[in-house]
Amino acid sequence: MGVAMVSPDSAEIAVNPATAEPLDWKLSPISAALGVEIRGPDLRESQSDISIAEIRRLLLRYQVLVFRDQPITPAQHVAFARRFGQLEIHPIYKQQDEFPELVTLIANDKDPGQENVYHSDVSWREVPSLGSILHCIQCPPVGGDTIWVNMARAHEALPEEVRSRITKLTAVHDIAPSFSGMVSEDRRNQIRNDFPPVEQPVVIRHPETGKPVLYVNQAFTTHFANFAQCAREWEGYSGNDRFANEALMKLLLNQASIPEFQMRLRWQPNTVVFWDNRSTQHYAVQDYFPQHRRMHRATVIGSKHVAA
Repeated sequence: MGVAMVSPDSAEIAVNPATAEPLDWKLSPISAALGVEIRGPDLRESQSDISIAEIRRLLLRYQVLVFRDQPITPAQHVAFARRFGQLEIHPIYKQQDEFPELVTLIANDKDPGQENVYHSDVSWREVPSLGSILHCIQCPPVGGDTIWVNMARAHEALPEEVRSRITKLTAVHDIAPSFSGMVSEDRRNQIRNDFPPVEQPVVIRHPETGKPVLYVNQAFTTHFANFAQCAREWEGYSGNDRFANEALMKLLLNQASIPEFQMRLRWQPNTVVFWDNRSTQHYAVQDYFPQHRRMHRATVIGSKHVAA
């Protein structure tokens, strides 16, 4: 399969959105598909409205923003994240005592990490997230990279016939398959009651860029909700519904694994990454066991998805 790629402009600079004057930041694109490393802002300090506006613009432009050498405290982490919206409280992950919006993601020689599937954070919520901000506290000397995927490009690269067929499809997203084994049966039943499976469009329209984005993932998407209804409208469709259903889901899920849509990041302590959960998926590579890895994550609440 041929994939047309357009490289980001490596000479692009950060600007003051109000005056178009350059900011004293250095931008280094990470891959042709997505991602940029930003040198300049000190996230320990309260960012100006100008800086926040430019970070928002760059997030839409590059989808994944990487800030190195940022020894932020939990309070500074939460304060920065709150500049982009209200923060969620995760129902399962371990939280900071003082800041329940900040979860701790730990992998060690007793508890390997479990994020090694392609996913978009909390797609199981009726109102999913805008984005996540992850701070590396501890990471192994080798391994433990994270991969991010541009799901707008993953959608664009699908055959035209497939894009046409999935326009009206919806899929079910469910918290239970990934998290039920981490809690007691009573807590599992409570979470099922609080967070029942939800339907999301298979192709969402990004609320800010307007781009169509493929929105199914390995961690939380369980099945199509309306496959039979939509299939009846497909020109020339015939055959085994179950086979076609499963084959289509496999095709869509596999789009995230295509390298041309990806970037890969090697973590260092005090790296902070801000990514757009509406247009990306990510995969935490679990190749470092039994070494230790410790991260803090804040997640910004977004808006309800609509079909593209």
